[in-house]
Amino acid sequence: MTTFRYYKSSYSGSQGECVEVARNVPQATALRDSKDPAGPCLIVGAGAWASFMETLRTDDSAAR
Repeated sequence: MTTFRYYKSSYSGSQGECVEVARNVPQATALRDSKDPAGPCLIVGAGAWASFMETLRTDDSAAR
């Protein structure tokens, strides 16, 4: 069993309303709401996460 190690972005403020990401999940990425760490999490496959991140990078570059 994998223990998820969640991290917040360094861009997150101190309001506590953040999405936390665990990348130590084999072949997947887990996400949770920082306000409810004991609550549910969303787990997405590695390919879907890579595609999501690439879309963010591409859209960010196009917006400049």
